[in-house]
Amino acid sequence: MSSPISPDRIHSTLRNFLDSEASGGIILMAVAVVAILTANSPLAEGYFHLLHLYIGPLSLQHWINDALMSVFFLLVGLEIKREMLDGHLSSWSRRILPGAAAAGGMLFPALIYVYFNWNDPPAHVGWAIPTATDIAFALGVLSLFGSRVPASLKIFLAALAIIDDLGAVIVIALFYTAELNFVALEAAGLVIGILIILNRMGVKALWSYLILGAVLWILVFASGVHATLAGVILALTMPLRLTPETPKSSHDNSPLHKLEHHLQKPVAFVIVPIFGFANAGVSLAGISMSIFYEPLIMGVALGLILGKPIGVLGTVGVLVKLRLADLPARASWGQMTGVAFLCGIGFTMSLFIGLLAFLDSSIQDRVKIGILMGSLASGVVGSMFLAMFGHRQAMPRQHSVGGPTGASDRPSQS
Repeated sequence: MSSPISPDRIHSTLRNFLDSEASGGIILMAVAVVAILTANSPLAEGYFHLLHLYIGPLSLQHWINDALMSVFFLLVGLEIKREMLDGHLSSWSRRILPGAAAAGGMLFPALIYVYFNWNDPPAHVGWAIPTATDIAFALGVLSLFGSRVPASLKIFLAALAIIDDLGAVIVIALFYTAELNFVALEAAGLVIGILIILNRMGVKALWSYLILGAVLWILVFASGVHATLAGVILALTMPLRLTPETPKSSHDNSPLHKLEHHLQKPVAFVIVPIFGFANAGVSLAGISMSIFYEPLIMGVALGLILGKPIGVLGTVGVLVKLRLADLPARASWGQMTGVAFLCGIGFTMSLFIGLLAFLDSSIQDRVKIGILMGSLASGVVGSMFLAMFGHRQAMPRQHSVGGPTGASDRPSQS
């Protein structure tokens, strides 16, 4: 019979992750404001010129979006694998509430977007833009309420956002892939096979995975599949030693844990802010109020501010009503509503999908306006609910999001 996962171990596993993401989210907020101010200041010409400056085969903006963001997706992949195999999402009972909420939170924004853009078939390609949740932004806002929000809600939001990221990765792979170069794709498959063999052989030398990962990025870039997916694929081949119950175990020496530890702060404090600064800047010159009623902007904005909370809160409500799951420990429905609205902060991943969906810069600017409107409104409304229903929390005995645990903690390699 498998032993339950210790709540203390779950908390310690996620504590550093939550802290860095929350702090990074606050920085990201400031960077987004600076980018918008820069794009509407006398520095605007230099700002846009720098982004379109070519360095070798790619512009600076493409280097940021295709190469630098691959490191972001590498960290996303590492977090997904660790949480699925050795963290809070390591059993189906723990996955059901955040997993179902994430699915609902992707479905309803897409439906709202398509509804507003039904009469514009070329715009349908942007359906996935409002389906994403920005974990750094959302946790950054949530962190402002400190102990007034139970730790179980923070863990629920982190778990939901991780599953949401997995959904976004799948969407990008399936729906935003250009014409395929099958020679490069076959070569990439060969490199992936070598990475899997290294994993199965128990090779722990991190440099060997990173070198092959760089080769994989080049081949995926040449194949027509978006290059950032190479980061996710590399992460899934990284060896992970599951955590035994004994403290200070050797699991910290596994390549996945080491790489995740080294990447968390650079990604949160450097890579994502650079991406935000490079892509959040949108010129508002010549824009009238009528633009805010355009179907594209309305679909994106309302998909985030309405679709996300409807999907997340509605799904949680159904599961709790059917007694398939419980609310996160010590959380109220008012607090859950606040968190559901915070899920509408789509910033980083929404911007990324928007850039993939539309190549026309004027349409991209409208997408950015919709994302900024929806994300800002979601953050404000979510904060209002948390302020109204938040209260000081005593130290909780457990940090569950509902349901018993049943994952085995036996050390193993994966």
